[in-house]
Amino acid sequence: MAAQFIGQVMLCERACPINWVATNWFVSQITQTTTTPPMQVTKTAQLTGHNAAIFALIAGTDEQHVLTGAGDGWVVLWDLAAPDLGKLLAKVEVQVFSLCLLKNVQKIVAGNMDGGVHWIDLNDPTATKNIAHHQRGVYDIRAVGDHVFSAGGDGKLSRWSIAEMRPTESYQLANQALRCIDYCEMRQELAVGGSDGAIYFLDATTLELRHTIRPAHGSSVFSLRYSPDGKKLLSGGRDAHLKVWELSDDFKQISSQPAHWFTINSIVFSPDGRHFATGSRDKTIKIWNAENFELEKVLEGGRDGGHFNSVNKVLWLPIGLVSCSDDRTAMLWKVKK
Repeated sequence: MAAQFIGQVMLCERACPINWVATNWFVSQITQTTTTPPMQVTKTAQLTGHNAAIFALIAGTDEQHVLTGAGDGWVVLWDLAAPDLGKLLAKVEVQVFSLCLLKNVQKIVAGNMDGGVHWIDLNDPTATKNIAHHQRGVYDIRAVGDHVFSAGGDGKLSRWSIAEMRPTESYQLANQALRCIDYCEMRQELAVGGSDGAIYFLDATTLELRHTIRPAHGSSVFSLRYSPDGKKLLSGGRDAHLKVWELSDDFKQISSQPAHWFTINSIVFSPDGRHFATGSRDKTIKIWNAENFELEKVLEGGRDGGHFNSVNKVLWLPIGLVSCSDDRTAMLWKVKK
């Protein structure tokens, strides 16, 4: 059943087409690691209603709600306990690439494919502020304290004041697009992945560049995730490789494997930190052991009722694993370990 959308905020901007480039890479045959008892994963809900690919997926105000942003320009709130009902919070005429929820001030920051940043006020939609900032797409947005950081297709990392809803400084970090950001509170550090294949590590307060891994991947770095203990960083690239970096040992690479057939778009740890999931352009979701980095489960379209197009984001909440795709759907998975 398609979702019924409630409420609508119109934010008009120009639209332009998106071009996805597929890169073919040879991937070694990977078999699932058998555990006792085996991990059981069941799809419990499918969220439908978007009219285009879903690019952004973040947690809502609690573990029962999620937010999605898509190529139709819609920002939608979903109740995972009642997935047939989606609430349309805002609409722009440009594809939404990234989202960030600011719970304390009841705002959503959305980045679009043209480089625009939308500050959506949940209490007063008429007060929504739209700023044309990056020269190209805003691929990721991350909140840190009183600021948010945006990663732009122009290679700039920008810091924004939440109180003033404006950029306070921009750092030309690379000559190619910045694709992803993660933040480690324990290290007070930002990790930024670029289309130049590099991973940049910056002090989250001063924006001083602490370290650069170059090249980290053979092509664009699409996903980054710090381990819950802050000791490791996981990275996924357009080269389909999953890599693990030991941060305390001079950023040493301790694992590298051809984890998917195509781009690894997203990495997320389970709430207990014992597993992590990856979502890929090869249409699959894979679940891995976080201790030894071995594969434990593969979720695919035909066998598991999974996605039939690129998996763009994965989000792991206490209620379950959530995924979204180019196939215009989001799915909720119950994981029993």
